[in-house]
Amino acid sequence: MNENARRVRLLYIVLGVLLLVGVLPLAFAGILLSSRSADELRSVEGRYQAQLVQDKARQIELYGQRYRDVVSGLARAFEIAGGIKSLKEQGYDQRLQRVLQEDPNLIALAIWPVDGELRRAFQPDTIKREEVDERVAEVLARMSGRGLVITRPQIIRSGQEMALTVATPIMGGPESNEVVAAVVAIVSFQEVFKAVHQVTPKSEREMLDAGLPVVFVVDQSGRAVAHPDPSVAFSGKPMTDLKVVQDWQESGAQVQSALAPFASLRNGHAVEILGSYATAELDKNTRLGVIAIQDESAALVSVADMRRQTLWISLVAGLLALLIGFFFARKLTQPVQQLAAGAHRIASGDFSQRIDVRSRTELGDLGQSFNRMTDQLESYINDLHSSVAENRALFLGTVKSLAAAIDGKDPYTRGHSERVSRFSMAIAQRLGLSDEEVEKIRISAVLHDVGKIGIDDIILKKPGALTDEEFEIMKKHPQKGYKIMSQIPGIKEFLPGMYMHHEMINGQGYPQGLKGDEIPLQALIVSVADTFDAMTTDRPYQKALKFEDAVERIKAFVGTRYDARVVAAFVAACEEGQIRPGSVRLKKPSSGQAAEGVQSVVTNAAPPKAAPVLETLSVS
Repeated sequence: MNENARRVRLLYIVLGVLLLVGVLPLAFAGILLSSRSADELRSVEGRYQAQLVQDKARQIELYGQRYRDVVSGLARAFEIAGGIKSLKEQGYDQRLQRVLQEDPNLIALAIWPVDGELRRAFQPDTIKREEVDERVAEVLARMSGRGLVITRPQIIRSGQEMALTVATPIMGGPESNEVVAAVVAIVSFQEVFKAVHQVTPKSEREMLDAGLPVVFVVDQSGRAVAHPDPSVAFSGKPMTDLKVVQDWQESGAQVQSALAPFASLRNGHAVEILGSYATAELDKNTRLGVIAIQDESAALVSVADMRRQTLWISLVAGLLALLIGFFFARKLTQPVQQLAAGAHRIASGDFSQRIDVRSRTELGDLGQSFNRMTDQLESYINDLHSSVAENRALFLGTVKSLAAAIDGKDPYTRGHSERVSRFSMAIAQRLGLSDEEVEKIRISAVLHDVGKIGIDDIILKKPGALTDEEFEIMKKHPQKGYKIMSQIPGIKEFLPGMYMHHEMINGQGYPQGLKGDEIPLQALIVSVADTFDAMTTDRPYQKALKFEDAVERIKAFVGTRYDARVVAAFVAACEEGQIRPGSVRLKKPSSGQAAEGVQSVVTNAAPPKAAPVLETLSVS
């Protein structure tokens, strides 16, 4: 049978796994359905809450209207009877007391003639005589003309009960336009407490956690006057920290009821709250806000349960799919893992191993092709390594030949370029530069005087000091070197040190007059190394300086000719014996780059002892 005919197509395996992954639509549909349910339930809860606060507000208004009518009725009765003469009759206080007994919500009833004695009746178990007089005086101070007056609910100190004070004038006189007395009633607010009280022993926090609505009443200043927890109302606690209360205050009388969801901090976490409010108008100057709040997440707990059930169903379906597809997954992933491991080995440069993929799918063909590709890559990489090594050796040989040709023109500067290169490498290592950057600086330093090949030998070999004209010609050697070397492809990264090593920090150098940060680090390093070698070698026109004098002189030019960081690295290398005239100890490259010429070269001066991590190099 044909081998290709026996192979199972990978497409069939993938299609089988994808069919099992049909669990994802199930999970998506469940989440979508639960989200729609949450929106609908949130809408239902909002409508219920709005209706709840509206009903409570109407109950409060009807309650207030009832006792407005009681007080107004008494006042009208006096007016029809012709005034308040009957107040002087004996036993009038007893008749007022009987009125209180007929209506348990009436805590006190008083009639105060303008020019007469205050008549009052009250429930002594609930309120004291002094408080009755205080409330009567307070409400009469607010009365003007025929207008009926209702005060905000206030706590009765002696009876620990909230109560309204309702007052209306009794009109008399020849034309019935004079206030002759006032009827004042102190009405219990207990009916309102019953209206907002839920039949449950739970606290406000427990009700919110259970997803139940909490209904309470506030006055126009935002203080609680009725609450499921009586202590909150009795203390007149400000409720303005709730945004729904703030919204009600801002709406004034313009909006009778509204939904006002908001976010609140509970236990340090933001919690979404369903909020609504309605206005209960006792009179045009006295309004109460009926507020309802409910924890949204607790109210929508059934939706959370639905989501959890959907998640569990999806997990069970996913587990079943995994169990069924396990056999197919192993057949698919084992060859892929071998291919991935082989690719990682190739990426790391290891071409020594081959993969063994035995599969009847297309992966088997891929494994064989992969091994053939590895064979070819290994051959190509070996050829490339050989070519790179040859090219590098040729390049370095060319560079050193150029430097040697320049140094060979003047017996006094023989070995100068090589020494400057080593000094530059030591400084670069002190600065913590990478091996790659150190190598660039090395080659740049070797080439730093290549431009002198275009300078006349008469000037180069002149035994005395140069004239101004000759010095101007000599100053052109960086430009000549740049012109020569810039034509060579791939050498641009070595040009800054060669072209700019005579630039100064103060801008008085050449050839461009650069200053400060305008000068590349490569050139700053070569500049210090070049100067140090010139100072510490004999020349026809000068004797070599002592090592210590040369170091001090270089330090003296910090900020004018040389960069402070470079000089600091140079001085540290000198102090530790890493740099000496004609001798350098270099660290071994960590990247495995071959440092050309690291073997010791004999010199007249004995090199100092090398540290274990450094390699001694003497250059002449």
